[in-house]
Amino acid sequence: MENIKEIFGSMVFNDAVMQERLPRSTYKALKNCLETDTPLDLATANVIANAMKDWAIERGATHFTHWFQPMTGVTAEKHDSFITPAGDGTVITEFRGKELIKGEPDASSFPSGGLRATFEARGYTAWDPSSYAFVKDDTLYIPTAFCSYGGEALDKKTPLLRSIQALDRQAMRILRLLGSDAKSINTTVGPEQEYFLIDRELYLKRRDLVITGKTLFGAKPPKGQELEDHYFGAIKTRVHEYMRDLDFELWKLGIHAKTEHNEVAPAQHELAPIFGGANVATDHNQLTMEMMRRLARKHGLVCLLHEKPFAGINGSGKHNNWSISTDTGVNLLEPGKTPAQNAQFLLFLCAVISAVDDYQDLLRISVASAGNDHRLGANEAPPAIISMFLGDELTEILESIEHENSYTDRKKSLFEVGVHYLPSFAKDSTDRNRTSPFAFTGNKFEFRMPGSSMSISGPNVVLNTIVAEELCRFADVMECSDDVPATMTTLIKNAITAHKRIIFNGNNYSDEWVAEAKRRGLLNLTSTPDALPHFLDRKNVDLFTKHKIFTKEEMESRYEILSEGYCKTINIEALTMTDMARSQIIPAAGEYLASLGKTYKAACMCPGAPAARISDAIVKLSGLLDRAYADADALDSAIAGIKNCSDVTVMSKYCRDSVIPAMNKLRITADMLEQNVGAKYWPFPTYSDLLFNV
Repeated sequence: MENIKEIFGSMVFNDAVMQERLPRSTYKALKNCLETDTPLDLATANVIANAMKDWAIERGATHFTHWFQPMTGVTAEKHDSFITPAGDGTVITEFRGKELIKGEPDASSFPSGGLRATFEARGYTAWDPSSYAFVKDDTLYIPTAFCSYGGEALDKKTPLLRSIQALDRQAMRILRLLGSDAKSINTTVGPEQEYFLIDRELYLKRRDLVITGKTLFGAKPPKGQELEDHYFGAIKTRVHEYMRDLDFELWKLGIHAKTEHNEVAPAQHELAPIFGGANVATDHNQLTMEMMRRLARKHGLVCLLHEKPFAGINGSGKHNNWSISTDTGVNLLEPGKTPAQNAQFLLFLCAVISAVDDYQDLLRISVASAGNDHRLGANEAPPAIISMFLGDELTEILESIEHENSYTDRKKSLFEVGVHYLPSFAKDSTDRNRTSPFAFTGNKFEFRMPGSSMSISGPNVVLNTIVAEELCRFADVMECSDDVPATMTTLIKNAITAHKRIIFNGNNYSDEWVAEAKRRGLLNLTSTPDALPHFLDRKNVDLFTKHKIFTKEEMESRYEILSEGYCKTINIEALTMTDMARSQIIPAAGEYLASLGKTYKAACMCPGAPAARISDAIVKLSGLLDRAYADADALDSAIAGIKNCSDVTVMSKYCRDSVIPAMNKLRITADMLEQNVGAKYWPFPTYSDLLFNV
């Protein structure tokens, strides 16, 4: 057993390493750069780069890479070695500050959404010193932002950093008015990561899994998750060994992997880290997903991160636990016990409530994808309707403030309710609501809609920005007031009155809630093509440009990229379906039909032998086979229609309305064939094989 304290962060150029390796003046200059958001001078960067290189080489590194997060949903890297010709036929190792600060990967093949032409290949990576460099394999990884030659953001990190700064600016305006000694704030995030593990040999026999990450066919197995025996159940030996290796590899990279357990569906599991700053947490989650996939192969497994890899059982999400903390360690969403803290908590709480109500569409857009559309609202994840769960006690407190009534807490003590008075209540004073998209859980909000494979950057960019906007509105009023406490009381009361429609503590899965949400005027954007166009609504463009998160052109490019991604995903899945249907399923069914014909012929040769049931089976199978041909033809026609769409908006709606229904129809027929074709004839592993053979 390795010493956990010794291995944790052993491959990270973290603060402790920098204090040890850097001259004191260099270390102070770097910290000042981070605190004041000013660039490093080249001389200081040279010292840091040389120390970083020596440290990395000691850990086996021969190369370095600027590690960035383009709009592909995965990370990117280009490796360069440390060697430099010495002029005498030998080499020296060298790493300069210029190479640390800036890189220039070819950007021509990354999604840009029309920000630049294909022939405009330049792209730049810029070192993000707020996220530590690390060594993985034989390479020094340097977290970076990624932008175009013209300075437009082409990645997921740049908007996140901008949103963190925007929230910091607006929150500090409020905190200064309240007399806080804080100098800055940061958003903290803890993403719970759900995933499936299946046997690799079986995986390789499923063309749909290999190409799309999900099963496009598959009849319901005799047993699914209905016995609820997998959730928190004993972890199988093979899975435990995988989890143990995963923990150690993540710990080496300074990732606080904390909790692991079996999830609801068979073969489904979860890993949860300790909270960290949003920027670093996003980097760490990308590394976690990469390491999950890599280590699975070592154990003869495959890690599936698709939001809905199997029909009929729970899909996988990524619960984004979000809060706001000051540099002094104060959680601004902690109810607190003193009057000043209570006032502060109520104001920040109301800012979040207002933000979620005003920008429901943006929160839905931040989790929109072809994969997540299959998961949302399927009795395993929140529905597409955005609402907030606060719990009965906190909801009652807000109602009493709105109506200026006294509040009687659960212990029957009487409190005068106002901005200065909030009863102390336990973090778990109300049961959890697993159906809520956005739930208050004591001192944070759990945004439960992100999909398993998604970067958490998008949801946190939205959360940071919309809360920054509401705090900005509050600060604008408070800064002009001669009586800040009285103004706060009014702001809190008005926010509750204006935005209470977004608060719902009941069952989000019920039909009654759908009707009630419509009555309240809440949005119900059930599919990605429904949601994405709202990204370019005037209020949203104004929001992001005001806080300098995106330019209008960057927003338009992201709309194009997300819409194209949706269409391309559906197109690939549809093509894979017709390929599997024609090359595997239909031939297998035909072969079994031929064998039934021989059986029927043999039975008819025996006087008195019953053959009616065999004849019925032949008729049924023949009908399904004929339908499979017809459904495959119909899907081919639907796919052909994609190229006739005039733009991505039309194309995404066409995929939703024409291609997906054709896919669903073919799947129904194919799954019926699976249930009527002999097991030895079926061309690939079934759900029973995949889910119960780990």
